[in-house]
Amino acid sequence: MTFSIRCGVLIGGVVMSLTASAQNYLPILQYHHVSDSTPASTSLSPKQFAKQMAYLKSAGFQVVDLKTALDKIKAHKSLPNKAVAITFDDGYRDIYEQGFPILKQYGYPFTVFVNSEPLKQKNPHFLTWDIMKEMEKSGAVFANHTVSHPYMARKEEGESDAAWHARMEKEVAGVETALIKHLGHSPKMLAYPYGESNHLLRAMMKEKGFMAFGQQSGVVSADSDFEDLPRFPASGRFATLSTLKLKLNSMPMPLLKEESGDYADNNPVSLRLTFKPGKYRLKDLVCYVSGQGKANLDWVSKEEVVVTATKPFGVGRGRINCTMPNNSAKQYYWYSNVWIHPGKDQHYIIEKS
Repeated sequence: MTFSIRCGVLIGGVVMSLTASAQNYLPILQYHHVSDSTPASTSLSPKQFAKQMAYLKSAGFQVVDLKTALDKIKAHKSLPNKAVAITFDDGYRDIYEQGFPILKQYGYPFTVFVNSEPLKQKNPHFLTWDIMKEMEKSGAVFANHTVSHPYMARKEEGESDAAWHARMEKEVAGVETALIKHLGHSPKMLAYPYGESNHLLRAMMKEKGFMAFGQQSGVVSADSDFEDLPRFPASGRFATLSTLKLKLNSMPMPLLKEESGDYADNNPVSLRLTFKPGKYRLKDLVCYVSGQGKANLDWVSKEEVVVTATKPFGVGRGRINCTMPNNSAKQYYWYSNVWIHPGKDQHYIIEKS
């Protein structure tokens, strides 16, 4: 199992933050299809989507442009109260046919991460450049989801590390070239296909000046890894309004340091969380392991806990989600980490750290 360490920022012994009255974090919603006839796991019906968008309006949420909001967070500038951002992956045609009229009705900005290969092939199930130009006039932003939607952290059979790196460079550059050619600009944001990345890909994104997104759930703050930002899925089994309300009411877990990892093996995964100074309801922290139930919590100090799964993950992706009520019990802090347990002959690049 490999580990990564991410730390909060301390200046003069005090954790940097904005004033208590300003929202200094951003929940981001992730969608794929808006349709009754596409795969249920990545879809919600137009009726469900309309209900979600109506709730955002009636509950006073401020839908903001993703790139603008993230730039503000990085600069420790405030966002509107109850700010939220909307994203779509893959660039399916049903986003335009079923989702866009609803988004346009409310004047909501949104970001679509597109693959350029289906556009080049003129695949009828995906957006076109002309459609995207039309959508841009009503608040849409189009960003990078690679050329061909590969598993970016996997090498091909017999591929060297250098060849893999060059192939990933082309996957990213191809979309950037297409965005600039057809739309005239790029926001320099990328969503990893399947949400999978590793330290090499994140380093590539940082070097290129990209902000990048995984598929782990959580809320973005200035302490987030901007090359692996979280988003909340809002489709499939997560499309209910009650689930959406819980996620919209979430805040980033107040962590000074986290030690987690990208890859799992035949042992139960674990992570170590160190909390920032402050008064929290740490006794109410609960962590759940996908497919297993509650994780084991071992408090090694008043501010530090080791979270361990009860058994190993099977091949594929697994996650641990942790939540904790704030002192008013009206909102929840949220943290998530995703691991990949590589299968035989999948050729994942397993880094040593």
